[in-house]
Amino acid sequence: MKTKVYIDGSEGTTGLRINERFADREDIEILKIDSEKRKDPEERRKFINTSDVTFLCLPDAAAIEAVGLIDKDNDHTVILDASTAHRTKEGWAYGLPELGKDFRERIQKSNRIAIPGCYASGFAMDVYPLIKEGFIATDYPVCVNALSGYSGAGKKAIALYEAEDKRNDLYAPRMYALSQSHKHLKEMKAISGLDREPLFVPVVDDYYCGMIVTFPVFTDLMKKKYSPADIHKMFEEFYAGERFVKVMPFGSEEELGNFLHANDYAGRDDAKIYITGNEDRVLVSSVFDNLGKGASGAGIQCMNIRLGLPEETGLCI
Repeated sequence: MKTKVYIDGSEGTTGLRINERFADREDIEILKIDSEKRKDPEERRKFINTSDVTFLCLPDAAAIEAVGLIDKDNDHTVILDASTAHRTKEGWAYGLPELGKDFRERIQKSNRIAIPGCYASGFAMDVYPLIKEGFIATDYPVCVNALSGYSGAGKKAIALYEAEDKRNDLYAPRMYALSQSHKHLKEMKAISGLDREPLFVPVVDDYYCGMIVTFPVFTDLMKKKYSPADIHKMFEEFYAGERFVKVMPFGSEEELGNFLHANDYAGRDDAKIYITGNEDRVLVSSVFDNLGKGASGAGIQCMNIRLGLPEETGLCI
């Protein structure tokens, strides 16, 4: 029997990528709502409650509304929410299974799964192991830099970047969230167990998709002074056996001319991590597709886990 899947918000970048990944899957039946009724609450209610799995690719308010449309006696529909609305809410599993056995088990058992934010995924992949394994304290002054393609900026921004008459000088790399109030900060702090929100410096650039998130670490501010090789070994052990997060061999950045490319994993649904630097300053950098491991791919991976399927089913790794 096919799994019935409804994508609420199927016309956005996340929803479109999910549809692409499902195109050749014979085990999935996509429930398609009439485009004229896609914002009609009662029509959405019918599709959500008929489905086995519903993806919410919506703004926060619409995602909260969608959850409110679930019938009280509906104990079968699995909700995978790609919005910010439920990522730190009690009762919701956080959809980054590589962070540990407990994360994966909650995904396996839950009907409410929050898909992490794209920046937050890279942040957690970089920072969480260092805290979990006791390399840095929860009060470490975390500052993370990130570079992303414009596909994560929303429909209006995408249209501006892709306009034929755009002024190229206006679309050089642009730093934003200058007030330090980015919507991912809440989950960055909560999921990683930090005492305070980190400094976060995101930059959007004039290419479609792909992301690099970098956590610079002063080794003399760690619980004890670790070398880059020590940190690399810990990351290798932490992510050992994971298919969707790969720690690259120590020194392998030399094969890339000592450059890391933010769009290197564009079109893929996994991520890779580099550990670089010297005895005093170390860089932990995750590279992935903001629409892949940072959104749609992560959502489908979580769905596969919840349904008891191989995690890589239908995904590009």
